[in-house]
Amino acid sequence: MTRKTVGKLEASSTLTRGWRALRRRLAVKGDDVPNEEGADPSVWEPLLAADAACWEEAKRLAEKGQRVLVATSLGGHLFASYTESALTAALTLRGARVEVLVCDSFLPACQLSKMALVTPEQLVRTRPQPRCASCQATSRKMYEPFGLPVHWYSQFVDDAQRAEARRVAADLPLGDIGAYEWEGLAVGEHAYAGALRYYARGDLNGEPEGEEILRRYLEASLLTVFAAQGLLRSRPFDVAVFHHGIYVPQGILGEVCRRECVRVVNWNPAYRKHCFVFSHGTTYHHTMISEPADAWRDIAWTPDLEASTLDYLKSRWYGTQDWIWFHEKPQEDLEKIAREVGVDFSKPCVAMLTNVMWDAQLHYKSNAFSNMLEWVLETVRYFGEKRPEVQLVIRVHPAEVRGAIPSRQPLVDEIERAFPVLPPNVFVVGPESQVSTYALVERCNAALIYNTKTGIEVASMKIPVVVAGEAWIRNKGF
Repeated sequence: MTRKTVGKLEASSTLTRGWRALRRRLAVKGDDVPNEEGADPSVWEPLLAADAACWEEAKRLAEKGQRVLVATSLGGHLFASYTESALTAALTLRGARVEVLVCDSFLPACQLSKMALVTPEQLVRTRPQPRCASCQATSRKMYEPFGLPVHWYSQFVDDAQRAEARRVAADLPLGDIGAYEWEGLAVGEHAYAGALRYYARGDLNGEPEGEEILRRYLEASLLTVFAAQGLLRSRPFDVAVFHHGIYVPQGILGEVCRRECVRVVNWNPAYRKHCFVFSHGTTYHHTMISEPADAWRDIAWTPDLEASTLDYLKSRWYGTQDWIWFHEKPQEDLEKIAREVGVDFSKPCVAMLTNVMWDAQLHYKSNAFSNMLEWVLETVRYFGEKRPEVQLVIRVHPAEVRGAIPSRQPLVDEIERAFPVLPPNVFVVGPESQVSTYALVERCNAALIYNTKTGIEVASMKIPVVVAGEAWIRNKGF
């Protein structure tokens, strides 16, 4: 496609209005907007109909372009569908031959399975899932108006493969599921992460249906393997793009694509308004950690860039430039913070910044602790027994109660269970507190983190940060 043609197509007033409408729709807090909230998945049909000749010409010119698989999978995940349908249109206008992959009420569990919408009993006993019909209908309304190839999961899985997925999910010993691999693919890891996300916990202990839910996710993981393999081995693709890159089914899709030598681009909304993180090769959970410092160490630094960077970092205190934030009116008064927490800022103080226990539970080979909870409890024990002269202030992540999926395994409860009486030099700020994390950390001598993004901002405040897990700032040279 020539630049002249691209310019003509992009100048189409109807499509321009479409981009603007989508930007407004994307300014939504949270990772999922159910249809019940009035979101309209049929945005493309009237837009494309109004510019039908223009769109047909774009598709004709793109027939010999690079083959791109937009693997949204979960059409009912409207944030993803809005973004990836916009990518579908934009890539076609730029000469790419786009095809789409979505689930057709096929997976027995997935990222859209949420306790707020489907109980464990329903998820275990109902096939398809209660939400499947609306999810599939949304996929049709979102993607079929493009007139591009739309592939459905069930088209690429035969009866023998379905039976095999059920057999493995039913017979595999419970203790082996998390580490289970199918032909070298980490299906067990993603199944376990999906189950933890469903329960919003860091483990499945005490959940009556926990084992059965985990087995449903394992079956869904295997079905995703078979569907992805069937598609990729029947049609060549140069690149696949889809959201998250972890959980079920996206994590499995990425595993299969990489093994089939299809380049993967995963994306996620950034915290900053109108910004996205596109990671090439794998999900940002890994690429942000492995990114070499050379990628940005020699960036041309100017006074304007420094001013805008510091301005944004300060805005993080209040979320004024973000579309993901957790405090409306943070408490910054140090005297009030000291009274609420019980800490004495005139004495040495170390802040511990946690993350949500169930979030992005992936395997990282170099972790010193098996999970965040082990790190927290061991640190409390250490400060109580070995460092009584230093105060430890544990700031529990506000997303435990204010996030899109509130945690069902509160860290405060876990700490109280392990330490009915806290050491006198250890203080806990609960997730519901309005205490400003930044104001608190600013008065501390150092900060301890596991993998929270806040470590970036704390480091920029010239406060020493000790990274105990896998955080983006780890081994970056500052």
